[in-house]
Amino acid sequence: MKIIILGAGRVGASVAANLASEANDVTVVDNDEAVLEDLKDRFDIRTVRGHASHPETLMHAGGEDADMVIAVTGSDETNMVACQVAYTLFHTPTKIARVRSVEYLNHPRLFAQEALPVDVLISPEQLVTDYIERLIEHPGALQVLDFAGGRVQLVAVRTYHGGPLVGHELSNLKKHMPGIDARVASIFRQGKPITPSGDTIIEVDDEVFFLAARKHIRAVMSEMRKTEKQVKRVILAGGGNIGTRLATAIENQYQVKIIEHNEDHARHLSEHLDKAMVLLGDAADKELLLEENIENTDVFCALTNDEEANILSAMLAMRLGARKVMSLINRASYVDLVQSETIDVAISPQQATIGSLLTHIRRGDVVVVHSLRRGAAEAIEAVAHGDRDSSRVVGRAIEEIKLPPGTTIGAIVRGEEVIIAHHDTVIESDDHVILFLSDKKCIQAVERLFQVGVTFF
Repeated sequence: MKIIILGAGRVGASVAANLASEANDVTVVDNDEAVLEDLKDRFDIRTVRGHASHPETLMHAGGEDADMVIAVTGSDETNMVACQVAYTLFHTPTKIARVRSVEYLNHPRLFAQEALPVDVLISPEQLVTDYIERLIEHPGALQVLDFAGGRVQLVAVRTYHGGPLVGHELSNLKKHMPGIDARVASIFRQGKPITPSGDTIIEVDDEVFFLAARKHIRAVMSEMRKTEKQVKRVILAGGGNIGTRLATAIENQYQVKIIEHNEDHARHLSEHLDKAMVLLGDAADKELLLEENIENTDVFCALTNDEEANILSAMLAMRLGARKVMSLINRASYVDLVQSETIDVAISPQQATIGSLLTHIRRGDVVVVHSLRRGAAEAIEAVAHGDRDSSRVVGRAIEEIKLPPGTTIGAIVRGEEVIIAHHDTVIESDDHVILFLSDKKCIQAVERLFQVGVTFF
């Protein structure tokens, strides 16, 4: 696929890295020559220096025969105009734009083909807000990801000493929870993937990914670690786009305090939030945190634009007794450094954004993609089409399907019914099949499984 990425910032660079590793023809456009040179040195991509929305720049980048334009510059207006230019001059089939401003997002009619022809809107702030909201809903989880409109969730947990299943074979899971069906999709032990089977023994400190119907998530989590009490008190550090969106989303369910260091912005927040308490101050101020009873806080989220400040304030909150701390971190090297050892959950905006973008790049009918473990693993929801003659999966039991190494079919959604996958489960046409890939390099083999061939026998 020929893809033009407009903007070589953190999101653009991360998308380029992901797509270049999958044998796509990728061109990155940016005004910063040094950034482009660095990308070209690290990845097999082409770069073009210029303004992202200028017709000449897009033409030089190969706009005439591009399959997709992904506009992720720091300017909403540039991204929207670039999609308009690509549509008007080149009839580019797929146009994706990052749009951050709520003022634009609140008016979806703006993005119709006859107005601003953007096929897919990406709002990293909203994706991250939704992601954190799910983590708050499930205390103890490292990741909580939705499939099939939220009917099925993939949850990652780190096993603790005292979890009922720890030290036992996976086959005991069903015995412990009669009437509740779940599937362990993968286990990472000391950073290395293990494909689970019934006789796999769960060990302390394993990172376990499991799939279950939304209503059963808490019960399955309690098998891996001690059940944590539900969240009541939340402190958010930073009242920027994400902090404000999150406070607005959760202030009716929890006791929310938001710490903002800018006086004018703090006043603005206090006027626009209904129940959340707004505090003027520094989230890394020990005295302020103690005054606000940090030791009784269930979740502390550091969400400022300064990732070093986020890490330090989260570390301080943890040391002062916050039950769970999360930090917004952009750099992948920082994520690996601090997660689990220093803070509970490192949140990467790029990973949330990349998953949403990959959904529109995957071949076959793929409706959801989640990028996992800093891009090394992936979970996808693909729709099965055809019949036994035209499809490699339809009409076959899971044990008959030749899955790539490290790939697991975890669940099937058939209409409103959630079916946890077992070896004898037969896939039908129009089933939504949820797969876990511990190695993203196998994605092309999985895509081929779900492509319907007219002459396939």
